[in-house]
Amino acid sequence: MSTGALNAIVRSRRGSVTAWLGWRPELSSEALVVLTCLYFTVFSNGTFWRNAIVAPLAQWKLVAALFVVITALHVLLLGLLVHRAYAKPLLTVLILATAAAAYYMSAFGVYIDADIVGSVLRTDFKESGELFIWPLFASLLLALAPVALLWWVKLRRRPWQRALLARLGLLLGALAALALAAILSYQDLASLLRNHREIRYLAAPYNLIAATSKALSSTPPGSSRPKLPIGEDAKQVARAPGAKPRLLVIVVGETARAMNWGLNGYARDTTPELRKLDVINFRDVTACGSATEVSLPCMFSPYGRHDYDQDRIRSHQSLLHVLEHAGIRTVWRDNQTGCKGVCDGLAFQSLENSRAPQWCANERCLDEVLLDGLDEEIAPGPGDRVVVLHQLGNHGPSYYLRYPPQFKRFAPTCESADLGRCDRQSIVNTYDNALLYTDHFLARVIEYLQRHDAYDTALVYVSDHGESLGEKGLYLHGVPYAIAPREQVKVPMVMWFSPGFAVDARLDVACLRREADAPASHDNLFPSVLGLMDVRTEVYDTGRDLFARCRAER
Repeated sequence: MSTGALNAIVRSRRGSVTAWLGWRPELSSEALVVLTCLYFTVFSNGTFWRNAIVAPLAQWKLVAALFVVITALHVLLLGLLVHRAYAKPLLTVLILATAAAAYYMSAFGVYIDADIVGSVLRTDFKESGELFIWPLFASLLLALAPVALLWWVKLRRRPWQRALLARLGLLLGALAALALAAILSYQDLASLLRNHREIRYLAAPYNLIAATSKALSSTPPGSSRPKLPIGEDAKQVARAPGAKPRLLVIVVGETARAMNWGLNGYARDTTPELRKLDVINFRDVTACGSATEVSLPCMFSPYGRHDYDQDRIRSHQSLLHVLEHAGIRTVWRDNQTGCKGVCDGLAFQSLENSRAPQWCANERCLDEVLLDGLDEEIAPGPGDRVVVLHQLGNHGPSYYLRYPPQFKRFAPTCESADLGRCDRQSIVNTYDNALLYTDHFLARVIEYLQRHDAYDTALVYVSDHGESLGEKGLYLHGVPYAIAPREQVKVPMVMWFSPGFAVDARLDVACLRREADAPASHDNLFPSVLGLMDVRTEVYDTGRDLFARCRAER
C-alpha cells in the first residue's frame, strides 16, 4: 500500500472519530418539552407519589392515570411557556429550582404555595442562608446531569408555520391524554382530589410555577404603593388631668408554638420566669397564618382571618397607623426581617445588624438587643406610646443559635441547620431551649417596664405562628393555612399590666384571667389594643375586643 493511500485511510478514520465526537442529537422543542416533563414526573415528584399512592401494586390504575395526568399537565404548561429561542435557559432554571423545591418537600414536608414562595422572595440572606445546607447542594448537583443533556442536544429549526402546527399538535395531544386519563380513572382521581386536596401543592414544577406567578402578581417587584388609609377618624378618649402617660409594649414572637409553652401545661417548664410573674396566659390562641409573611400583616389588620383578603390587608394601613391617627406615638424595633408593611411610613428600627457584642454573634443577635437604646425611644414626654418588639425567637432551622449557652438546659441538642442529621428528640430539646430564652426575654421586658414609673406600663406578647417538629413528617412551618396542622397555627399569648395601667384602663384583672380560658385568635389583637388605649374609631370592633367584658366604661 502506498504512503498516500495509508495517509488517506488515517485521515478518513480521524474524520470519522471527529464526527462521532462532535455528534449531537437533534430534537424539536416539542420533543424536548415532553422529555423534560417525563423527567419531572419520574425524578422530581417523590413527595407527590408518597402522598398520593399508598399501595402502588394495588392502585396500579391510579398510578398510571396520575402519571399521565401529571405529565400531560406539565406538557400543557411548558408548551405554553417554552419557545425555541429561550428554551434551554428557561428549562435550566426550572430544573434547578424544581430540584431545590423537591429537596425541601422531601426533607421538611414543605408544601409549595404562594405564601411560602412570597416568604422566600421577601426574606434576606441571613434568614434564607440557614437553609442552604449540604443535602440541598447534593440535590442540585444531581440535577446538573439533565441540565448537561439539555445543553447537549440541538434544537431543530423549522419555518414558523410548521413550528406553530407542531406546537398546536403538542397541546391538543396533551389535552387528549389528560381527558382520557381522567375519564378512565375518574372515580379514583375524584376520590384522591376530594380527600387529599393538599397534593396539588406537591406536584412539581406545577406548584412552583403557579405559586411564583401568584406571589409576584399579588405583590409585584418595585416600589410599593402608599397604603390606603383606615381609621383616620381615630381619637383617644380624654383622661383625668395629671394621669400618667401609658406605655404599651407589644412583643411579636417568632415560631413559638402553644403545645411547648410551659404555662399551657407542657410537660417541661419552658416558662419558669414568667410563672413567677403576675402574667395572664391565654391557653387557646389561633394564628391567622402559618408563616410570618401572612400572619404579621393579618394580625395588625382590622380584616384579619375572619374577613381574610390578602390584597386588602396588604394595601391598607395597620393598627399602628390608626394609633398614630389618634395621636399615640409608635415605634417598631426589629430583630428579624422587617415589619412586612405593617409599619410603612412610621418609625422603624432594625437591630439585626447591631454590633452590641453581648448580644450579637454569628451574624445574628439575641433578642435582648431589642432593649438596647429603648430608653431614648420612650423618654418621658406628653402622650401615650406603643412599642413593638419583633423577635427572632425560635426561628428555625438553627434553633441552637437562638439562645446563649446558659439556656442549654435540655440535652442532647441539634447543633446544625440540617435537621436531617439529628434525631427528633434532640430537635425538640433545642427548640425548647430557645423557648426558655423567650421566657427569659419576656421577663426582662416586664422588669424593664416595672422600673419605668414615669409611665403606666403593660405588655402583650403573641407569637406569629407555630412550628412543626417532626409530627407527620413535617418540619418548620408554612403549610397552606387550609391544611396547616395545629402545631403551626396554635400559638402562646401572654399579657402583663402594671397596677397603675390596670386602674387607669379600668381593667378587672380577675375577670380577664377568667376570659383567658376562652378561645382567642390574632383577630383579637387589633380591636383589643384600640380598646386598651381608649381609641375610638369606626374600625374598632367591640365584639372582638378581649378586654371589653372586663373593662368599665369611662
